[in-house]
Amino acid sequence: METRTTDLPPVATAYNGLDRNSFIFGWNPQAELWNGRLAMIGFLAYLLWDLAGYSVVRDLLNLLPNISQ
Repeated sequence: METRTTDLPPVATAYNGLDRNSFIFGWNPQAELWNGRLAMIGFLAYLLWDLAGYSVVRDLLNLLPNISQ
């Protein structure tokens, strides 16, 4: 098996030339990626919390009847 040399960088870089997965504070492309990732984790946590029966939004807005009562 032969190995080929390529001109690809060892990590994927963003617009500012740094590793796009690094946690860098400030207004940059990396912060936007981390914001999206943390928002997805928070949304999933709320869905699991809601399925466990602790819905705050449903109780406050009376969108659906509360099954647990």
